[in-house]
Amino acid sequence: MANLLQLNVRSVFIPSLSSRRHSHSAAPRRHHFRVEAKVREIFMPALSSTMTEGKIVSWLKSEGDRLSKGDSVVVVESDKADMDVESFHDGILAAIVVPEGSSAPVGSPIALLAESEAEIALAKSQASSSSSSVSDQKTEAVSAPVAEPEPEPALSIPPVPSPVSSPAVKVASTHPASEGGKRIVASPYAKKLAKEFNVDLATVVGSGPMGRIVAKDVELAASSAAVSEKPKVGTVAAAPAVQLGSVVPFTTMQAAVSRNMLESLSVPTFRVGYTFTTDALDALYKKIKSKGVTMTALLAKATAMALTQHPVVNSSCRDGKSFTYNSSINIAVAVAIDGGLITPVLQDADKFDIYSLSRKWKELVDKARAKQLQPQEYTTGTFTLSNLGMFGVDRFDAILPPGTGAIMAVGASRPTVVGTKDGRIGIKNQMQVNVTADHRVIYGSDLAAFLQTLAQIIEDPKDLTF
Repeated sequence: MANLLQLNVRSVFIPSLSSRRHSHSAAPRRHHFRVEAKVREIFMPALSSTMTEGKIVSWLKSEGDRLSKGDSVVVVESDKADMDVESFHDGILAAIVVPEGSSAPVGSPIALLAESEAEIALAKSQASSSSSSVSDQKTEAVSAPVAEPEPEPALSIPPVPSPVSSPAVKVASTHPASEGGKRIVASPYAKKLAKEFNVDLATVVGSGPMGRIVAKDVELAASSAAVSEKPKVGTVAAAPAVQLGSVVPFTTMQAAVSRNMLESLSVPTFRVGYTFTTDALDALYKKIKSKGVTMTALLAKATAMALTQHPVVNSSCRDGKSFTYNSSINIAVAVAIDGGLITPVLQDADKFDIYSLSRKWKELVDKARAKQLQPQEYTTGTFTLSNLGMFGVDRFDAILPPGTGAIMAVGASRPTVVGTKDGRIGIKNQMQVNVTADHRVIYGSDLAAFLQTLAQIIEDPKDLTF
């Protein structure tokens, strides 16, 4: 999916009064219409192939604001990310149909864009005439026929700037994530925390992309306020607990996860476990950790190297009738974020050195936590890793993501008493993994061979740094 997405819109043209008078006269038979007004209907974009509806996180512009092509107008929450949407035309934001915090189906109108101030009243009338579908309304201001041209784009999603070419973010006098002090851009969970902790978002400086406020910024501001305050009695109260017995609707992301899990359960899967000795991998990690290398990148690199020798484990079955040997090895890694789960993808993980891969992983995690991942950065995985080892989990089963062939659940590396080859007892660090695979495509012998290759790489990891 391209970074630049054009939204579906419909332009409504209004003939001039003079042309209407001319049309009623009997002399000339040809009617010449001069376009006086144009109102564009801005529709909810499809930000991913699985998105059926979107939620308006925040409007960056207000009704009456004049827009230039390329201006960021609205932040839309899809099933996995928040994305800024830009104006693709000059005009005036005449009417907002879907307010902040509300959702709308993909393709339904969310706002109206007027070409000039003369059409603002017309746009507002059109917006208020129906609460369900602006696109189905006819303009009642005139009685002449309305010409409808081919749809033309009104908004677009801005491309992600390159880290090399993107200019430094300027420090605004009000707030880096605000538009003239009118709007403050923050993730939905950050807004929720701000209400719970009674934190004024206008005083918080965001650490997310383009100054967006994320949950950790609110938590930091709340803790700083707690330290600076001196309560009369006792200590600062803890964060409010979950209200037992309450019913909480799914967030957009949780609803997407629910749909994916139901789809996953329709796939016949099986599981194969394996135990790796990680002494050499742990030693390598300790040696190069100071250079920015993460254990996740090491595991992803090792997995990608093993998959090059076992392409069937990197394959996928989507239609139930055939399977595809994927041309790229894209390692998706499950990451828990505010209110959900997402799988950022290390694309072509077998082709990058461990240092570049680690830098890319850090960038992906930062974008995931700020809900700024582009669709291709979380929907293109061909093999998935789910690591709960950092939480002390020994072993677990992972559910196969739709459209992929296998997922590997990684447990913690622990000192384990083992028997040595000479018959003695020793202690080695060992890690258990459990691979869940699509049995329509991958068989037990395939996984066994793959895990043996992966064990060789992990237990003798010298090639991981080349």
